[in-house]
Amino acid sequence: MKKYISGLLLLVSASITYAQKVTIGGIIKSKSDGETVIGATVKADSTAGTVSNEYGFYSLNVPSGTYVLEISSVGMETIKMPLTITKDTTINIKMEDGSSSLQEVVITESTGGRSLKSAQTSVEKLSMKEIEHIPVLFGEKDVMKAIQLLPGIKSAGDGNAGMFVRGGAADQNLILLDEAPVYNASHLLGFFSTFNSDALKDITVYKGGMPARYGGRLSSVLDIKMNDGNNQDFDVSGGVGLISAKLNVEGPIQKDKSSFLITGRRTYADMFLKLSNEYKDNSLYFYDLNAKVNYILGDKDRLYLSGYFGKDKLGASFGDGEGFGLDWGNATGTLRWNHIFNNNLFSNTSLIFSNYNYNISIKSGAYDFDIKSRIQDLNFKEEIQWYLNNNNTIKFGYNLIHHDIKPGEVKSNDLTSLNSTALESRYALENVIYASNAWKVSNKLNVEYGARLGTFTILGPGDYYGLDANGNVNDTMHYNSGQAIKTYLNLEPRLSASYMLNTVSSLKASYARNTQNLHLISNSTSSSPTDKWLASTNLIKPEISDQVSLGYYRDFANDKYELTVETYYKTMQNQIDYRDGANVYLNSNAIESQLLFGKGRAYGLEFLLKKKVGRLSGWISYTLSKTERQIDGINNNQWYNARQDRTHDFAIVASYELSRKWTLSANWVYYTGDAITFPAGKYQVDGQTVYYYTNRNAYRMPAYHRLDLGATCKLAQRKKWSSELAFSLYNAYGRENAYTIVFRDNKDDPNKTEAVKIALFKFIPSISYNFKF
Repeated sequence: MKKYISGLLLLVSASITYAQKVTIGGIIKSKSDGETVIGATVKADSTAGTVSNEYGFYSLNVPSGTYVLEISSVGMETIKMPLTITKDTTINIKMEDGSSSLQEVVITESTGGRSLKSAQTSVEKLSMKEIEHIPVLFGEKDVMKAIQLLPGIKSAGDGNAGMFVRGGAADQNLILLDEAPVYNASHLLGFFSTFNSDALKDITVYKGGMPARYGGRLSSVLDIKMNDGNNQDFDVSGGVGLISAKLNVEGPIQKDKSSFLITGRRTYADMFLKLSNEYKDNSLYFYDLNAKVNYILGDKDRLYLSGYFGKDKLGASFGDGEGFGLDWGNATGTLRWNHIFNNNLFSNTSLIFSNYNYNISIKSGAYDFDIKSRIQDLNFKEEIQWYLNNNNTIKFGYNLIHHDIKPGEVKSNDLTSLNSTALESRYALENVIYASNAWKVSNKLNVEYGARLGTFTILGPGDYYGLDANGNVNDTMHYNSGQAIKTYLNLEPRLSASYMLNTVSSLKASYARNTQNLHLISNSTSSSPTDKWLASTNLIKPEISDQVSLGYYRDFANDKYELTVETYYKTMQNQIDYRDGANVYLNSNAIESQLLFGKGRAYGLEFLLKKKVGRLSGWISYTLSKTERQIDGINNNQWYNARQDRTHDFAIVASYELSRKWTLSANWVYYTGDAITFPAGKYQVDGQTVYYYTNRNAYRMPAYHRLDLGATCKLAQRKKWSSELAFSLYNAYGRENAYTIVFRDNKDDPNKTEAVKIALFKFIPSISYNFKF
């Protein structure tokens, strides 16, 4: 009987102990502007700790008692708050800006996303403070160019849009702005990104082991969040450079309750063209506009509405009404509702709109026609974050997307034999459910596991085709509006883990499967706004990748330095390439007849060494990699270099605080020339030289390298007013890097062939004036 009584007492004691567990939760904000603080650390003595999520919400489960609650975040003053907790309590926290020097805040912020303990692998974070010191073309702070200085992320080159991540193509990167996908993140053919840095708050890029909430692309996720807007005071900031100007206005609608943000940017290179009679009718400019409002509806609810609108316009007039025009643009909108059910349960509900389109107008001689294309998404997302306890954070959600794709339409305005034609619009419905758990197994071991289950249903109306072995159409099937044509079902498991070797180093490993149902088709050697987006069809299957990653992470010299070494191996199914001599702009709906399908593989080793504090800061990155494809019908069915294959990719980024007034910066990049197909011979037909080609991507462009220099001079630094001059020199030693190489007959001896290298520019100096009040 005593044993039973003792056992009962133990159970009662355990129940009482569990019942005495209480939850602390709330929102963490900046006191100066009301912005939510992402990634703030919250600790209750040494018993437990947590981190605020992407909306500033935190949840901490502790036994009832007396604690010192410590809240810390990069660039903020640490708060230590004594309190006694006997029941579930909501504590909203306002943090003061840090008192350390600006330069140290900048350096520390740049590494705020790295954690030795976190199970997440292959993730990088950059702050806007850090990006503003990187010298770039024409002095414009550029998110896309900055992340391409990190290992595993490769630039597509001067004058080219997009980036290549761990062997993936340019379309295999999911780029999100406030959760809305951006399909073409470039201005002026890749010289600028669509993202105005003054409007941005947080930048995170995942190269592998993506959390289960992300999907739809094989290679990476670039998750960018806009500022919410200052709900305390009105702020105005802006800048004027050689070819562009920008302005940012933000402030409270109702102090502490709501705020707005409007940021605009426009180039004015076209104004210089008007000074010349020869070019006055040409156009060359872009603009973008970011806007956001948010409302605190109560202690448990917050509503956000944000949007992005951008447009590029290029055009040339040759007189007599002849010329061409090219314009493209993105538009996104996100309506988001945050709701706190209790201190353990948080939800985010989003309605998202995304539209990308381009238009080409050509008038030459008797020809006068327009080419148009568009991709448009309507998206509903619901995610629940359940802080089960301090060792388990569960996330699960649902995502429904309707895709409306117009691959291409040619409208003839002339009386020639050129007929108006159009590739049929395609429609699809994407359904996804996902769940994941971040599990703290022990003080040394952390695991995150989860999965996505998605369906992609192709919808009518439209004609779909069957092909014979030679790629010729042998069957046509017509479907009515709303009719389900084919459904693809894919399960995408995700698993990652970290193990602490000691207090300053850890090992991490991950596996992730990703599926992609939207594909960018091009038969050119460089990315351009006119490449065609296609959805999976009865013939174009979803692309699938499986990637494993292994990494070693270490901090040195009291966290002044950090080293990251990662290796990866990725296999890819259903990869797409074009047939020899293909033309994806044929007046035919059966674009599949121009394509071939096969597999790919990519593997590599990445190094990143960062110096985080001190007057001199920056990083060194190096990537050793290989990317290949094997597609029947290309290169005698043997493995061949993918277009984005580069053996070596090297970058050095440095910033030096010369004084409180002057900051100097530089970056140097080097990478192996792109894989490319050059002619292997030539012959004459009716007096014209015709080149013939053999192996795909068997040659290399010349190696690329470039040095950029920058300097920032603070003119004024007061509480209500600050200003600065920013100087930069792009391509400082005038390297003529090859944009393309063309082949031609030698004028003196037509039997000889000349290879002519074309470079876009040598060095480009710039100066800009920035202000804030």
